[in-house]
Amino acid sequence: MLAPEEKLKLATKPYLATTARFANGADTPRDFLERCLADLAALEPKIGAFVHLNLEGARAAADHSTRRWPEGRQRSPIDGMPLGIKDIIETADMPTENGSPLFAGWRSERDGASVAALREAGAVIVGKTVTTEFAATEPRGTRNPHDLRRTPGGSSSGSAAAVAAGMLSAALGTQVIGSTIRPASYCGCIGFKASVRALNRGGSYDGLSQSATGVLAATLEDAWQVAYEIAVRAGGDPGYPGLFGPASAPAPRKPRRLAFLETAGWDAASTGAKAAMADALARIKSAGIELATSQSHEWRWPLNTYRERDAKKLSQALLDRLAEAERMSLDQYREDLAERDKVRASYAELAPDCDACIGLSAPAAAPSGLGSTGDPNCTVHTSLLGIPAISLPVLQDEGLPLGLQIAGFVNGDAQAFATAAAIKVLF
Repeated sequence: MLAPEEKLKLATKPYLATTARFANGADTPRDFLERCLADLAALEPKIGAFVHLNLEGARAAADHSTRRWPEGRQRSPIDGMPLGIKDIIETADMPTENGSPLFAGWRSERDGASVAALREAGAVIVGKTVTTEFAATEPRGTRNPHDLRRTPGGSSSGSAAAVAAGMLSAALGTQVIGSTIRPASYCGCIGFKASVRALNRGGSYDGLSQSATGVLAATLEDAWQVAYEIAVRAGGDPGYPGLFGPASAPAPRKPRRLAFLETAGWDAASTGAKAAMADALARIKSAGIELATSQSHEWRWPLNTYRERDAKKLSQALLDRLAEAERMSLDQYREDLAERDKVRASYAELAPDCDACIGLSAPAAAPSGLGSTGDPNCTVHTSLLGIPAISLPVLQDEGLPLGLQIAGFVNGDAQAFATAAAIKVLF
C-alpha cells in the first residue's frame, strides 16, 4: 500500500466520447468496463470510494450492452456507462447503508427511481459509493485521489473520488448544502447539482426540502446525459415538472453578462484560491463577457427514531444536530421558510440581467485530514436558492484541484450547462 503522501496516477474515463467506436467493434462496453475495473482494483484499496461492489452484475450488464451497440439497439447514449450510486439511494442488488452502522446490511429489495431509470437506459451499475453518515457531516474514511492525506469532501465522497480516479465515468450524488459541488471541487471532476426537485428522488434517503440529486462525471457531456436519462424516464419529484433541456448536452453559448458572487466562503478563501478566481475573472473579461460584480427543523424526523433504535451507532455530530432540531419550534421553522422564499424571489430578479452567477466551488483546495469534509460556505447559496450549479475543474490551489462554480436559475439547468461549456474553453 502506498504511503499517504505518494501520488497516484489518475486518468478519468469519459464515456460518450468513446461510444462511436462501439458500433464497429473497435471498442466495446465490456472492454471499457474492464479498463475502469483495472483502475478500481489498483486504486480502491488506497482511496476507499466504495462500500459495496457488484462486479458480476456489472459485467453481465456490460455484455448485454456490448451486444446491443453493433446492432443499433442501444437503449440510450449512456448504454454501457459504468456508474456508481451514492449509498443513500436504494439499489435492489446491493445494501443501502446510509453511511451508518445502524443500517449495516439493510436492503430495501428495490431500486430508487434514479437507479431504475439508469438501468432502463442501459447503464452499468458497478457499486455503491461512500457517503458520510446519513449524507450529513460525519466522514467515512474515503481519501482524496490527488492527495491521500486530504478529504475528498462530502457527503458524496465516494462518488467524486471514484470518478476522479477513473474507476467510473459518472456517479450519483446528492446535495442539501454542498454535498455534490464541494467534493467535485476537491477531487477535480465535473459536479452538477440539478434544480431542486428536477430529478426524481424516490428511494433516496435525503428527504430535506433543499435536497437535490447530483451527478459527478468526467465531462460536462457525460453529466448532462446521465441527468437527462433519469429525467426522461423518472421525471422530477412528484408534482414537479422535471429537468428541462435537450436530449444531449447543450452547446456552448457565450454569456452576455455574469455576476460574480462573493459567497459566505469568500472571506475564508485562501490566497491561492483568490488568485485563481482573479485569473478566471480576467479570462472571462478578455473574452468579452461583462461582469457584474437553515434546515434544522427538518432533521427532527427521522433522527429521533434512529436515536431510539441505538444512539451508540450515531455520531456525536448527528446527535447534536437532532438536539438542535428538537429545540426549534414550528413557528421558528415557518419563519425560516418565509425568509427563504424572500431570498429566492430576490435572486430570481437577477435573471433578466445575468445569464449565470460565478464563484468558487470551495474556499480552498481540500483540507488535510479525514476528520472533516471541508467548508461548505461557497455552496450554501445554491442549495438555499434551489438553483442548478456546476463545478468546473479548471482552477488550482496548492497545486490541487479547485472548482469554478457556475450557478443558474431555477429550471434553467440547460442554460447553466451552455454557459459552463462556453467558460470551460477559456481555460
